Amino acid sequence: MKCIVHKAPCRAYIALGSNLHAPKAQVLQAFQDLGLLPQTRLVARSSLYLSAPVGYMDQPAFINAVAEIETSLAPHALLDALLELEHTRGRVREVLNGPRTLDLDVLLYDELQCHEHGLTLPHPRMCERAFVLKPLQEIAPSCTIPGQGQVGLLLENCVNQIIERVTDN
Repeated sequence: MKCIVHKAPCRAYIALGSNLHAPKAQVLQAFQDLGLLPQTRLVARSSLYLSAPVGYMDQPAFINAVAEIETSLAPHALLDALLELEHTRGRVREVLNGPRTLDLDVLLYDELQCHEHGLTLPHPRMCERAFVLKPLQEIAPSCTIPGQGQVGLLLENCVNQIIERVTDN
């Protein structure tokens, strides 16, 4: 299914994560960087959350958050801009789910559902991850994930995943 958008601007939600080189500072800077993307405005940002790694376990805990943006960038252009921000912040992809200076994922792009090379919307694993759902629920409590359900109900399925809200400083 193609990622075709029929209106602009669109509302998108971005997951942010870091576990290297001052993770809190990385995520806080990324919030600012999102607001500087072309044709994009930062609408809201969640608190920061500390979570254990998923998949590859031999690495530090993560700082995670979610941002809500309004953008006129098309889905792939937004993804490309996020990948460039990761690269600028020193992201190196050596180990699948391994340590990273910055990880930015498009979670939702309006109500769009699509699957193309490099981009699946909604993000395919977001409904399994408390470190995504909890900050998303904080800034968009009535959010419904297309084809999956309401964020609060989905979060109830992640009861064994421990995440802790942390201060920004």
